[in-house]
Amino acid sequence: MVSRVIPVDPFDLVIFGGTGDLARRKILPALFRRYLSGQIPQDARIVGVARGDLGRGGFQGMVREAVCDFGQGAADKAALEAFLNAVHYVQIDATGLRGWSDLAEILQGDRVHAFYFSVAPSLFGPLAERIHTHGLAGPNVRIVVEKPFGHDLASARALNATLAEHFDESQIYRIDHYLGKETVQNLMAVRFGNMLFEPLWNSQYVDHIQITVAETVGVGGRGSYYERAGAMRDMMQNHLMQLLCLIAMEPPAKFDPDAVRDEKLKVIRALDPVKPHHIVRGQYEAVTGQESEFPGYREAVGNPRSSTESYVALKAHISNWRWAGTPFYLRTGKRLVARSSVINVMFKETPHSIFGEEAGRHTNVLSIRLQPNEGITLHVTIKEPGPGGMRLLDVPLDMSFAEALGPDGRHPADAYERLIMDVIRGNQTLFMRGDEVEAAWGWTDPVIAGWKARGEVPKPYASGSTGPGDADQLMRRDGRGWRGINP
Repeated sequence: MVSRVIPVDPFDLVIFGGTGDLARRKILPALFRRYLSGQIPQDARIVGVARGDLGRGGFQGMVREAVCDFGQGAADKAALEAFLNAVHYVQIDATGLRGWSDLAEILQGDRVHAFYFSVAPSLFGPLAERIHTHGLAGPNVRIVVEKPFGHDLASARALNATLAEHFDESQIYRIDHYLGKETVQNLMAVRFGNMLFEPLWNSQYVDHIQITVAETVGVGGRGSYYERAGAMRDMMQNHLMQLLCLIAMEPPAKFDPDAVRDEKLKVIRALDPVKPHHIVRGQYEAVTGQESEFPGYREAVGNPRSSTESYVALKAHISNWRWAGTPFYLRTGKRLVARSSVINVMFKETPHSIFGEEAGRHTNVLSIRLQPNEGITLHVTIKEPGPGGMRLLDVPLDMSFAEALGPDGRHPADAYERLIMDVIRGNQTLFMRGDEVEAAWGWTDPVIAGWKARGEVPKPYASGSTGPGDADQLMRRDGRGWRGINP
């Protein structure tokens, strides 16, 4: 199966923070892969912007290294050299005047100008202001804003207000790379493109839904940021919230950016406040009694009294007709047993078993794997082969995308490929709207305020485990259990 590549019109993409880690690891390799596929036209311009005095040649050298290290540059050197011809560099003071006139000269022409803010959130406002001040904020301009979109509801509102002073909401692209994953988008295709599932997608047939985003890595070099954020702000408020919205939303009237985002917003506004006994916080420790290559969380962040969570699990309820009474269990954490992002839709048992008690309990499960092995598995009940009575067995109907679509039907190696191209096309479907971000913070803030008021300390859990035992107890109280965390 060969994927169809639709070229975009010529554009200029300006990457503020063009020499930073995100640009090197994700943005620049993603752009080169799109160039290799023929989607980016020859006369597109990619402009790196930073404070350093690299010059165009120095930046091109950095781009070459980044593409070879994290992309496919070494495989096609001729294409890489052609790609580098489209690469420019401007030294700019983000909070001053230096370099802005040089940038304006490069961006001449009536084409899409996209400004990617791959910088600290504190620079979002000053950059937006200077783009406007220097006459670069025309109708064809789009800005791409990386998370975090604020630290709480008040800061999110302030950021949205600042951006709105200089740009229309239709020009603002709040990027969450999770929404660019092929399998995340397939949530909508599975639900709304198959008559098989949509009639069952409600509280009458679904017992509960589990959403797990597990990481094997620790905080690494992000310790100072993570101490301010924690798992609730860093993962739950955005990544898992987006997955919850896509799995629970009503069918939009059409596949249109605002129609889709309207339905996602309704889900967030229908979320009940989380009760204190429906949330568990954890903090990873080094494995006791043996030398560990990785330190515990407190050692990693250099704070022996840290009360920041590296793990959070909670039980959420959506108060609407479709999901009333169906719990959603969400969990995310660092230093867990495997890297895995999966949504498990747990269907109810049959109302009456004709096979007797000896057949046991059997439940249909739809597992949607987001990473690392993208695919969908439907667990169904069949008769166990052989004589000896009616013995039942649960077996998977498995569709691994890598196997089903073949080598010619690969997805983009990274979600940034799709999302950046959507920015150029002007398609905001996979980007968060300002009111959606504020609604998510409005649900998250009381949870954080509550455990601070109660003085709660995260429960310790061993690195390489499935998290704190209290998270298992959260499920056992309801007569349920987490499904395993598998790579």
